[in-house]
This record gives sequence, C-alpha cells and structure tokens, in this order.
Amino acid sequence: MKPNRIAYVLFVALFGMLALSACASNSERMPTALLPAGKAYAEGQEIYFVHTEASNADVAKLLTDMMSSPVLYVPSLADVPATALAQVYVFDNGLKGNGPFGFQADVFGDPPGSDAYTPLRNINTVTWLDSAKARELKSVAEIMAARDAGEITIAQPNVVVNMPFVVWEGGKR
Repeated sequence: MKPNRIAYVLFVALFGMLALSACASNSERMPTALLPAGKAYAEGQEIYFVHTEASNADVAKLLTDMMSSPVLYVPSLADVPATALAQVYVFDNGLKGNGPFGFQADVFGDPPGSDAYTPLRNINTVTWLDSAKARELKSVAEIMAARDAGEITIAQPNVVVNMPFVVWEGGKR
C-alpha cells in the first residue's frame, strides 16, 4: 500500500472513531454533580470542602440553608467511633466571616495526605472569651495555642458531619 493511501485510511479510521464517540448517548457518559464548596483552612492553607451529611437534624438544616444545597440528616453518623473521625473547628463568635455561624472560616485538622485523613468530622465549637481580641486562626496548632493561652474555649457538641475536601494544598478532585 502506498504511503498516501495508508495516511488516508488512518485518517478515515480516526475520524470515524471520533464521530462515533461524539454520538454516544448521555446515559453512557459519567454523570457529574455540582456542589457548593465552603472555604476553610487546614495547616494554615486555604482549602475547599463540601458538606454532604450530618448526624444532627438542626445542623443538617443550618448547613442546607447556608449552602443552598441539601445536607442529609443521617443520625447513624453519631455512632461512628471516635477513632474514625477527624476534627473540625467552627467559630461561634469573633471575626465576621463565612463560617456556619457567620464568623471566621472553619479550621480542619488532618488534610488529605495525612495518615489520619477522613471526611467524617467531629465538630468542635470555638468561642473567644473576649471577642474584641479575636483574630483569624488558620491551623489546629494556632487554635491549641489560643486555648492554652486562655483566649478561647472549645466545646464538642457530639455532632458528626461528612465534609470531604475538594481542593487542598497539592490536590483536588
């Protein structure tokens, strides 16, 4: 076969494959979903995450309203052993921001890539003792230092939320 004829046959075959793949039905393609992502911090770095389920009905409603996207109430999440949970710190006073209570962004421990990463998060509520002295905290280490200095208190309301990361330092979905 002549070189020009070989090139022509290859061109026609390639064009045919492209045409057939473009005609594939939508049902054969992988579906995708758009979810609103929240901005937060992990180890001082800006990250983005989604809320998908919560163990508490009131928290599920709060997050649903905040994100304008359904967060499902799944009471059995409260039964997940503590060893299978990572921590997230949510501020209930202090600097105004985009957190669930209208204050600074959440702070996560154990981001993807760490041995303890899991999307299931135990909620820790952070309260500034003097909100006039509040400052933005961006890491668990900063939160623990503020707690040890007597600037904040941390409460655990026994709420678990599924909060997978979608963008983080060195990665994204």
